[in-house]
Amino acid sequence: MSIDIKEIKRLKDLTGVGLTDAKKALEQNQGDFDKALEEMRKKGLTKAEKRGEREARQGLVATYNHDNRIGVVIELNCETDFVARNDIFSNLAKDIAMHVAASNPEYLSIEKVPSKDIEKVKAEFIEKAKESNKPKEMIEKIVDNQVKKYFAEKCLVDQSFIKDPDITIADLIKKNIAKLGENIVIRRFNRLALGEIID
Repeated sequence: MSIDIKEIKRLKDLTGVGLTDAKKALEQNQGDFDKALEEMRKKGLTKAEKRGEREARQGLVATYNHDNRIGVVIELNCETDFVARNDIFSNLAKDIAMHVAASNPEYLSIEKVPSKDIEKVKAEFIEKAKESNKPKEMIEKIVDNQVKKYFAEKCLVDQSFIKDPDITIADLIKKNIAKLGENIVIRRFNRLALGEIID
């Protein structure tokens, strides 16, 4: 059966697979675009798995205000306007904003921590570890674990979710990626507390 090249390209763009795979999926589903897309989603062949955060440019800006004393603004991105208007996505954004108000993370993720901050913390832990007189290799492992733990408490995506401490914010996002079938990215956040002095 002949498949419209526009439909093949549209499926390719939505899923991140090659033209051949997109064409094959459409042929197997008698040209039914929605069925082909659904099948690829079930197989995990969607751009949520295939693409990085560059593709997540839709979404919303959510706010949370706690007793008029703490305010949070977050930008949560997804891939399509359709998902951005979904209640599941909106509730996720609100939950993350509420979490930021309660947990006060300093960074979004370990990748966003300036290297000078990591080196400073590492140097402090090395100094403490040296006092233990343990072998150098052991000190390095101990310090690496301490640094990871230290920043896990300060990085939003690594923090335990306040509504369910058994999962991290990263896990919460993954759950919602599975539900919505799209990549979801926290782009940025800001937290203001009344009377807080900013350096």
